[in-house]
Amino acid sequence: MKCMKTYLIGGAVRDRLLGLEPGDRDWVVVGETQESMQAAGFKPVGRDFPVFLHPDSGEEYALARTERKSGRGYRGFVVDADPSVTLEEDLGRRDFTINAIALDPDGGLVDPFGGARDIEARVLRHVGDAFVEDPLRVLRAARFMARFGSLGFRVADETMALMRQMVDSGELAELVPERVWQELRRAIASERPSAFLRTLHDCGALAVVLPEVDALYGVPQRAEYHPEIDTGVHVEMVCDMAAMLAPGDDLIGFAALTHDLGKALTPEDVLPKHIGHEQGGVAPLRQLCDRLKVPTAHRQLAVTCCREHLNVHRFDELRASTAVKLIERCDGFRKPERIDQLAIVCEADKRGRAGLQDQPYPQGELLHAAHAAASAVRAADLPEGLEGPAIGEAMRRARVRAVVEATGKKP
Repeated sequence: MKCMKTYLIGGAVRDRLLGLEPGDRDWVVVGETQESMQAAGFKPVGRDFPVFLHPDSGEEYALARTERKSGRGYRGFVVDADPSVTLEEDLGRRDFTINAIALDPDGGLVDPFGGARDIEARVLRHVGDAFVEDPLRVLRAARFMARFGSLGFRVADETMALMRQMVDSGELAELVPERVWQELRRAIASERPSAFLRTLHDCGALAVVLPEVDALYGVPQRAEYHPEIDTGVHVEMVCDMAAMLAPGDDLIGFAALTHDLGKALTPEDVLPKHIGHEQGGVAPLRQLCDRLKVPTAHRQLAVTCCREHLNVHRFDELRASTAVKLIERCDGFRKPERIDQLAIVCEADKRGRAGLQDQPYPQGELLHAAHAAASAVRAADLPEGLEGPAIGEAMRRARVRAVVEATGKKP
């Protein structure tokens, strides 16, 4: 077989230049056809364009290609993978200059759009005018900011202008829920989710894809509890704190993102108080989950945290019987991990406030202690001869006694 012209491209090259541990490696092949790739033993796997798995390494190899806009939405493209397509043409269809860099077999950079320079300057810049043809790129820009914002990256002014233009065009409405959720899920598991929210808010996209969250910006809170005052800023801080307490955990991240949605519904004459916001937030949260087809586990934890976070904040004030009921409502006896997750989200909420980032959160430890004591009660510990509902009542009383003994709470 003749020697193929293959180049390492995209994220692996970018991360190497950033001094980060590279993830999966992707390759582009110039001058080949689907037939020649298969003849060389590559396995075709691409549905929308020609991608193959290497017969030995299993890594992805894609034919160099160009794309032409043919309709609305992120799928409205015609792909051309003719052998005459050059590496530079393939790089030119990519989203950002930092992703449009290739490494040749000799280790030399192929960088026709200045991606290495933008990496050095910490700038996220679009490759060309074709950027506007794919509405998903607005979310990708925000997600890259969540990942690289802590390294000092900013969105180039001209790229932000194009993103606003894309929002104004209405094309973001064409994004399917699964793709929005995919980008959101990756962003909230990143190091700085606040940069994702802030980028989308600044270009107007947050109001399109997450209107329930966007509605929190500009809503005031009581300064004695929230020195940052703005609820949108508070949610940004909570998401970042959650990312610090539970790195890479999108379950925790989603619950942190949505715990305060009810504050957007507070009547103006009540502000800056938010009476009942924890219960009021459940409806918009479920609406968001339905629209984006959020997985059940994320939905359940988010609803639990939305509904219960104020109860956990005042857990030291609760009676033992009330504490046991809270754990039952959270399904904490069947799913003990739910209590761990709830405690982390509530700690993120409490510490995600200006000047309070280093405050201790003893309520979380007290919740864990109560849960451990109540969970230690077994059916074998109950009096003999109980039947039906009497068993449940006896179990609850025994759990309350256990919490009293472990925490000193009143029954």
